[in-house]
Amino acid sequence: MQPSVSNISAVILAGGFGTRIKHLLGELPKPMAPVAGRPFVEWVARYLARQGVTRAVLSTGHLAETIERHFQNAPVAGMNVSCVAETSPLGTGGGVAHAIRTSGETPAAWLVLNGDSLVFADLREAAAALADDSLGGVIIGREVPDTSRYGTIISHADGTLARFEEKRPGRGLINAGVYLFRHSLVEKFPAQTPLSMEKEIFPALLARGVRFKVLATSAPFLDIGTPESLPQADGFIAENRGQFAAE
Repeated sequence: MQPSVSNISAVILAGGFGTRIKHLLGELPKPMAPVAGRPFVEWVARYLARQGVTRAVLSTGHLAETIERHFQNAPVAGMNVSCVAETSPLGTGGGVAHAIRTSGETPAAWLVLNGDSLVFADLREAAAALADDSLGGVIIGREVPDTSRYGTIISHADGTLARFEEKRPGRGLINAGVYLFRHSLVEKFPAQTPLSMEKEIFPALLARGVRFKVLATSAPFLDIGTPESLPQADGFIAENRGQFAAE
């Protein structure tokens, strides 16, 4: 089955502790940070709905019940949202694998993204890239003038992923934390936990010859994970209202 936006499911990583902004959130988990009248993670779900994704599984951990209760009480129109809680910290990759396996779903592909950041990439373009059967997945990279706060994506000449590098200054392509995996690829994830996407899953898959297309975007991007960036979130949502499903 050829992946398209209509037949992919999303995993939203929403299990982090939010250590850097915990003093601003009190008892709220980071993805539930109130932004423009709604939890930030709800804006992530509304972006997915606007793109045509109709199914999302939230991988939750810290204060999981708070997130699950919100989506039970305030469902997003056109979206089927469920929550899968970790019973122990699994890492980003472990959380993804646990959510996918627990969901019991077998879509053509899985879209993985964070519940505390947004980049308005064109998901149709990402899905269309998987028409190339030699690719196991797609990674969204965001072009920025200074990559020092983020991990950097290094590509081969053919536009496929070579490796991730640690934070370094200068212009480049940062990892926006948005990935599209063929469903069959999830079975090849390493079995251990905790498991990191960048440090363990991708190196293991690359070592096995799996190829990932890197799609660069200059679309608006925000990560709410610092005391400096969280206050920017209200304006960011207001400036990009057209990117979300109708309320």
